[in-house]
Amino acid sequence: QVQLVESGGGLVQAGGSLRLSCAASGRTFSYYGMGWFRQAPGKEREFVAAISWDYITSYADSVKDRFAISRDNAKNTMYLQMNSLKPEDTAVYACAATQGRTRKTAGGYDYWGQGTQVTVSS
Repeated sequence: QVQLVESGGGLVQAGGSLRLSCAASGRTFSYYGMGWFRQAPGKEREFVAAISWDYITSYADSVKDRFAISRDNAKNTMYLQMNSLKPEDTAVYACAATQGRTRKTAGGYDYWGQGTQVTVSS
């Protein structure tokens, strides 16, 4: 079992940056594929980015070239560096872990964190 805790959210002006962290419990973090998803008020949860156990990354088109996902297996932590933030990036961001391949659908993940709020003002 894996427990996930996000941090790093907050309020930022458009054009600014934030770095989210996802700390995982357990000693097998390096074997999990990890992903970030977000959900804005009144909208469905959407895929943001994912990183496989062997560091293969994928991104939603809406964040490509602005966000960067990474992981530090020694620290059991995944990160999401968010640059050039836009008001439409405002959402609750949650990290997720999978014992299988990383996917762009939420149903492919086994464990979820509670989420952290990101608010981008115009």
